[in-house]
Amino acid sequence: MSHSVENRFFAIVCGALLVFVAPLFILFLFLSSERAEKEIKDHITVLLVANAQALAKPLWDLDEDSVTQISATTVAEGAIVRVNVRDLSGQLDVTQSTIPKSYKGNLEAVSRAIIYNGIDGAKKLGTITVYYPVLGLFDGLKNEEIVFISIFIFAVLTVFGAALIGNRIFVIQPLMRLTHAVEATRRLGSRHHVDWQSNDEMGRLASSFNDMQSKLQREETELKFAHRRATDTYNLTPAMLFSLDKDDCIAAVSNYWLAATGYDRAEVLGRQFASLVLPESRSEYAERKYGNLDSAARLAVTVKFLCRDARVMDVLILETTAIQDGLSLSVMTDVTELKQSEDRNLRQAITDHLTGLLNRQGFETALDAKINESDLRRSELACLFIDLDRFKWINDNMGHAAGDAALRELVSRLQQCLKPGDIAARLGGDEFAILLLAEDAEARAFEMSALIAEIFEAPFDGDARLSASIGIAIYPRQAANAAELLLKSDIAMYAKKRDGKNGAQIFNNDMLDVSRRRAELESNIESGLNEDWFEAYLQPVVNVDDRAIAGFEALMRLHHPQKGILPPAHIIEVAEETGSIIRIGNRIMEKAIATFARLSRFDGMQDTYLAINFSPLQFEPELPVRIAALLSRYDISPRRIVVEITEAVLMDDNPETRMVVNELCRYGCRIALDDFGTGYSSLSYINRFPVDIIKIDQSFIRAINDTASDVSAKSRMLVESITTLSHKMNCTVIAEGVETEEECATLRTMGIDYGQGYLFYRPLHPDNLMNALAVLQQDCLSPIAQAS
Repeated sequence: MSHSVENRFFAIVCGALLVFVAPLFILFLFLSSERAEKEIKDHITVLLVANAQALAKPLWDLDEDSVTQISATTVAEGAIVRVNVRDLSGQLDVTQSTIPKSYKGNLEAVSRAIIYNGIDGAKKLGTITVYYPVLGLFDGLKNEEIVFISIFIFAVLTVFGAALIGNRIFVIQPLMRLTHAVEATRRLGSRHHVDWQSNDEMGRLASSFNDMQSKLQREETELKFAHRRATDTYNLTPAMLFSLDKDDCIAAVSNYWLAATGYDRAEVLGRQFASLVLPESRSEYAERKYGNLDSAARLAVTVKFLCRDARVMDVLILETTAIQDGLSLSVMTDVTELKQSEDRNLRQAITDHLTGLLNRQGFETALDAKINESDLRRSELACLFIDLDRFKWINDNMGHAAGDAALRELVSRLQQCLKPGDIAARLGGDEFAILLLAEDAEARAFEMSALIAEIFEAPFDGDARLSASIGIAIYPRQAANAAELLLKSDIAMYAKKRDGKNGAQIFNNDMLDVSRRRAELESNIESGLNEDWFEAYLQPVVNVDDRAIAGFEALMRLHHPQKGILPPAHIIEVAEETGSIIRIGNRIMEKAIATFARLSRFDGMQDTYLAINFSPLQFEPELPVRIAALLSRYDISPRRIVVEITEAVLMDDNPETRMVVNELCRYGCRIALDDFGTGYSSLSYINRFPVDIIKIDQSFIRAINDTASDVSAKSRMLVESITTLSHKMNCTVIAEGVETEEECATLRTMGIDYGQGYLFYRPLHPDNLMNALAVLQQDCLSPIAQAS
């Protein structure tokens, strides 16, 4: 095998000789033989012609001796080895031969007829046949040809030998050295070089091999260093590193992994890693590869790991999916404290910090779980939506600390009513929810509602009294999912609030219509603000004596493009609940003051006033500045603006509201107390607040001429008392809702200053009011009165 290249070269050279030289040599011999044979045949042909003529006469005469003599002469020729002369009659048959007995070769025969030309013409007497040996390839060679062939063979052998020697010196020898270097490198592991230098291809090959060996040696040195460094890094890195084979058995672990887990390397190598994971985490660990199909770089899983000393660690395992040599690299991080922190954060995230109950997020999660449990147990689930009544009063009058204390006390009482499995949550502010799972959830819900009502019978800390409005919805009877159940219990709660608060109300489908109408109204309000559908209608206030216009009250109207004017009472109610009343009030105030500025251009209208209703939510610190800016823009005196407030504003006795009212008074605006007589202790407000105008509610005005004498008498007495007391306190009195002349006459006898109602004017669109005032001036009506 070590000489296979040389043997192949020898075979190639021999093959070349056989393919190219041998055919030429054979061709040369063949041509030589063919030439020699042609010469012999030509010579024999001449001899036959001559001898056939010479034998004619002896054969005619049957002269056997002459025939024999001529035959002997013929066979003596070098090429002919046998001669046979035979006459046609068979009387004479002479054969002469020089062939030795040992000759075994083939003979070639050439015959010719013997013709005798006599008097009678030519006659065939017999035949002469000569025999000569068949020539071989070498038999026809001449001496000079043999010399030439010898020289040719010597030259071929010389070239052949030179090729073999040159191949051995210049090819085989460097290849042997290269082979020995490769074999030595393979056997000994060290990089051997080839000791050969030349300028030919073999020299370049040897040089390239030596360079490659040097480069590989450097790379091997670097790889060994890198491997040693990687091993040191693997073992000394302060991280729990380990490697798994394709069967998830431990193939390697770092020193830090051993130190952190307490195991010895020998007892974990080859062990299934899953055996070190707690049973409750093994399924999650086994499914890690299937749950991270989208992650091409790594697999991540968090499991509970059992240490040697029986400690349990929560560990995060990051495993590479790019496996090399059947091994993967994983890093294990102790996240026990992090998991504990996450659990605390989760509890904090789903727990209300004030009461300890679930918050809205935790309640929604619990609601989904309870619905699943209800489906499995084929039972019902009741959701109680609880909203506290008058809780805002506690925060505003007793402080937020008192409100928080009341909430904690309420939860303490509420938890005594809960049974195992019941879930209570604080959804936010003063809103709570309770989930009750029972066969008859409705009965259980009303039972719980009764218990909740009882816990409000005793006053809370600071003698604060509360009540609750409770909405009830039942799954799956009234709701198909968690969101619908919570929504319908919320709808039922609001229905109870509208019906008078303090009690429980179960959901019914009629509430959806109310809720739908409310949602539609909310949408109309938002659209009205965006599309500018709100208008400030003005209703004149007149002197009851001469019907002269003393002022105007701005009234909100929402003019829907398809539905026309919507009822303002419902709009105000919804807007106050949603908070959009502030935007509506500002819009109406701006439009009313702009219209009032236009009205003031009419003769006699320079001393009239504009009354603007304000919701309690509008009394923000910015309100006086906003009013001052509008009045400055339209050049209107603050004295001509009347701020109408209801008793609800004053009853709350909010310090911020009181500050805003006092600021408006200092600015110069007047204060009117609207709907007087319908609230609590109304007369005390005249003394406690800077009220300038008292507006008696229309319910009293309608009753002063009631057919029932006792009702009429009481109403007149109340109106007269209010008027007398208001005048004593320098307050102007305005009667609201005057619709008949009889009512106007009675009010005039009672000393009422001004009246407002359909008897005088309806609320008018600014354009219509402008037209009405223009008609009044054309008719030269009486001078305009001034409200005192």
